[in-house]
Amino acid sequence: MQYDIIHIAGKPHVLVPLHDYTYMKNGMAANDLPDDVLQKITLGQQSPIKIIRKYRGLTQDDLANAAGLSRPYLTEIETGRKEGSIRSLKSIAKALNVPLERLA
Repeated sequence: MQYDIIHIAGKPHVLVPLHDYTYMKNGMAANDLPDDVLQKITLGQQSPIKIIRKYRGLTQDDLANAAGLSRPYLTEIETGRKEGSIRSLKSIAKALNVPLERLA
């Protein structure tokens, strides 16, 4: 990757091609969960969906609406009463801005 450094008001800034920036931004957005959130997910005491939803500051209604699901169905997925279809899980992952694998 090629980049340039410029100084604006005495502060260095890095210029990268837009394609590279978009790639980095999308990659970082999917992995921007802090260590304490990742640790909670690893411990497995709560659903990863619930942990990430709360970290993102979303209610069940917010997430259900963003994912195109009913709130009761989302609740069943979060509590483990239902596994959730691949289609539903993909919608949830997209709404939470995480890779699908993060919800497993």
